[in-house]
Amino acid sequence: MAWRAASPRLGAHLLLSRHRHHRGIASCIDPSAGLTEEQKEFQKVALDFATKEMAPHMAEWDEKEIFPVETMRKAAKLGFGGIYVRPDVGGSGLSRLDTSVIFEALSTGCTSTTAYMSIHNMCAWMIDSFGNEEQRHKFCPSLCSMEKFASYCLTEPGSGSDAASLLTSAKRKGDTYVLNGSKAFISGGGDTDVYVVMCRTGGPGPKGISCLVLEKGTPGLSFGKKEKKVGWNSQPTRAVIFEDCVVPVENRLGAEGQGFSIAMKGLNGGRINIASCSLGAAHASVLLAQEHLTVRKQFGEPLANNQYLQFRLAEMATRLVAARLMVRNAARALQEGREDAAVLCSMAKLFATDECFAICNQALQMHGGYGYLKDYAVQQFVRDIRVHQILEGTNEVMRMIVARNLLQV
Repeated sequence: MAWRAASPRLGAHLLLSRHRHHRGIASCIDPSAGLTEEQKEFQKVALDFATKEMAPHMAEWDEKEIFPVETMRKAAKLGFGGIYVRPDVGGSGLSRLDTSVIFEALSTGCTSTTAYMSIHNMCAWMIDSFGNEEQRHKFCPSLCSMEKFASYCLTEPGSGSDAASLLTSAKRKGDTYVLNGSKAFISGGGDTDVYVVMCRTGGPGPKGISCLVLEKGTPGLSFGKKEKKVGWNSQPTRAVIFEDCVVPVENRLGAEGQGFSIAMKGLNGGRINIASCSLGAAHASVLLAQEHLTVRKQFGEPLANNQYLQFRLAEMATRLVAARLMVRNAARALQEGREDAAVLCSMAKLFATDECFAICNQALQMHGGYGYLKDYAVQQFVRDIRVHQILEGTNEVMRMIVARNLLQV
């Protein structure tokens, strides 16, 4: 059983540092390929943080369902609380590509925690981009420092993929809205401080939706039970319930009826972010598989000598690099404001989350029975990454978006 001791429990974070200098040969899956020197520095800071602050605790956070608030606040001190928020309210002011690189690196340490951080960043960006100066300066500084945490509230029990049919209503009464309804599957729900809520202020369809910002402690705001999930266990998930919540009109982002547009623009970035988290999990899983094949022996020789497994590892590496290039291309398009940015974000999210799940799953298979044990990190990457094919728009919806663009229907 000596080989088992050589395969570390959370091997990914140890392997990453070794991998960068493996035999002095440039790796074909090197995530720093093509980046500027500045981006390589961002990446190194994020990888070091993932290695030292996240990976050693990944299994415990998962098993005990710990929301690692203090660790995330440490990340915020490095600028990761508002990565693409403007600097005048505490953000880092980085590009969408910079953001993708950072989330990919952080996700090698704990995919679940990084995915929540990506949602938090999306909420902060929405307030920064669509809020007025008073709103920006009220909410963004404490979000960027992660003194406070944010949740994105779009999905409802009866409207998931068909988000434009949401029923949560906000009735205008003078200088306030009275909010009633509920949201489902809200990451951070109950533990977070700021809720960016899509609600109906007008008639049916997308043009009747507005966006309100609620703070925890608002009378009438409550939460459902903490959901038990397959993965993403380092972040709580609850229903968010509104019962005659009185929200000041001054907490509305943008104009009445602009909410659906705000939600979709937020999701374009969210899709790049979650795809980037998938890249990190897949990269770590390739390294774990690589190490396992080298150390584990069957039929008198290392698994690495088996040509079938060599070919599968090569396919995993190729899929990883293809997915990374697609995500980074979409991130550039979004940063540049290109007309095709939204569909490229959908394509990247579809491709990266499907391919990266397949990579992680294949890495687990290569571990044999050991891959199914919680002593081995690969199973956690599989569990944490699976939901990426569902959230931020299911991959079926991503296919719809791409098809409509091609067919102009």
